[in-house]
Amino acid sequence: VHCTVYEEMSVFPKITLRGDVKQYLGDVFKNKELLAVLGQEDAERRFEMLLSRLSHPPAFTSVRVNTHLASPEHVRRCLSEEIRKQQQMNSFSSHDVPIFNHPDVPDVLLIPVIGPRVSLERHSLEVVVGAQCGNAVLRGAHVFAPGILAAPKYMKMGDVVSVFSDIEGQCTRGAKEFQGKRVFIGNGIAEMSRSDIFCTDQPIKGIGIRMTEPVYFSPSFYNVLPNQVFLQNLPSAIVSHVLQPQAGERILDMCAAPGGKTTHIAALMGDEGEVIAMDKIANKVERIKQNAQMLGLNCIKVYCFNAIKALSSDPAGSSGGGPPFPPESFDRVLLDAPCSGLGQRPNMACTWSLKEITSYQPLQRQLFTTAVKLLKRDGVLVYSTCTITLAENEEQVAWALHHFPCLSLQRQEPHVGGGGMLGAGLSHDHLKLLQRFNPVWATTEGLSLHPEEYEHTQGTKSDLIHLANKDTIGFFIAKFVKT
Repeated sequence: VHCTVYEEMSVFPKITLRGDVKQYLGDVFKNKELLAVLGQEDAERRFEMLLSRLSHPPAFTSVRVNTHLASPEHVRRCLSEEIRKQQQMNSFSSHDVPIFNHPDVPDVLLIPVIGPRVSLERHSLEVVVGAQCGNAVLRGAHVFAPGILAAPKYMKMGDVVSVFSDIEGQCTRGAKEFQGKRVFIGNGIAEMSRSDIFCTDQPIKGIGIRMTEPVYFSPSFYNVLPNQVFLQNLPSAIVSHVLQPQAGERILDMCAAPGGKTTHIAALMGDEGEVIAMDKIANKVERIKQNAQMLGLNCIKVYCFNAIKALSSDPAGSSGGGPPFPPESFDRVLLDAPCSGLGQRPNMACTWSLKEITSYQPLQRQLFTTAVKLLKRDGVLVYSTCTITLAENEEQVAWALHHFPCLSLQRQEPHVGGGGMLGAGLSHDHLKLLQRFNPVWATTEGLSLHPEEYEHTQGTKSDLIHLANKDTIGFFIAKFVKT
């Protein structure tokens, strides 16, 4: 695979934030420790670049292979054939889209996201979808009917339509048109008429618009190898490897829905041992069970339970073997904590208030305290979030090291992200042990993600792997051992 010189392009506006939220994040990314190293101008530039990156999808789709049932090489061959079929259906480039094995994460495959395609024709029939639906389209999904907010009066099945995302949530469901703030995300073919979508008393489901020309092309995984692959952002797949689960151990996933990391842990254990997964919301618990069953994993036990209350005052624990548990019950604990989610991409608008954004730190500390007490001596605790704030990441590490002298930070393997961010008073040695994925560190300068240009250029596969490691969602991982 070769690459060519290619100018970075922002086709979407920067993420829209409330004024006080933008100010709060600006203070985070222009804190005194960072300014002392970067200077005001560079810090300002990086922050504005971050706001732009957040509204665009990562450069690669990351697929975790369920190694319990299939090998990465088998899945890679099957996916190559599937992508060729999708390219033919969509009249997309005949050049093969490469699939890379990640050199440091052996059960992860990387597929370049092709785009942006800025010269797509826009059609007279326009469909408006909700922001979440629009974000999914930019990661390879078709438009499912519940996500459609507005459609032309006489739209019928088979019509070619242009699809727009209502990024600020202002479009009324059932509208015939919408002229508010919206972003073009591609073209597709209507699989349903307007009346099919809006004139029914029954819950609507199924594909409403089949995307044929998305602004960013990423393969659809709808009904593709459902028991062999799991769509998972690269940092999320790295978390379970950092935990280093071993066969025969008892491991707790405290906030487990939808079960991606739970099932990954079980697969890395060879389905031998016990993985306890908890979530306090019943329908999310069912999702974990469904994913475990789909992936053929039997060592997972799932409980609908508030993880804050998972510690029992009775040394014997509960009579049924489930939560609450006695102290020091687990060899390893994963706390993928509820968070503000500001690292998710693409995200063109966040409507949350500053109060909501800053509300997670106390909850995370309660969960962390329970996790430490449930962990055996010499056990491993991994803490992760999909957000970019200091308060939920490095500040939590500083707090944990101060309040729990029994904990020490550990080196992470694999470590393909950057170190921790300055601003929480942590030492340089501590920051090196943390793993922060910051999309600002990515650059596509010198690279092409257009397959017809691969063969004419001068980059290498290693350049693309480097880009895949950097151009991810915003994410944070810390690994502790209890001594």
